[in-house]
Amino acid sequence: MGTEAKSTGGNLGGGGFRSKMDRVLYSGEKKHVIAGIAIITFVFGVPWYLMNRGSKHQSHQDYLEKADKARSARLSSASSSAK
Repeated sequence: MGTEAKSTGGNLGGGGFRSKMDRVLYSGEKKHVIAGIAIITFVFGVPWYLMNRGSKHQSHQDYLEKADKARSARLSSASSSAK
């Protein structure tokens, strides 16, 4: 009998964490939507920034020229060692 009175546990009558998260996720309030967009931008933006800082993006043509140069260097060294 004594445990039945304490059914709310540590929630203090304000609802649990799950109910608060459900309210925030499904409320559609402007501040919740903006906060969600900011969180998503941060989660995906920081790794993207860290991966792309200091690296020059190469075009496909640049890549092909680099591959041709490496191939010709490899072939010329192979033909000179075969003599």
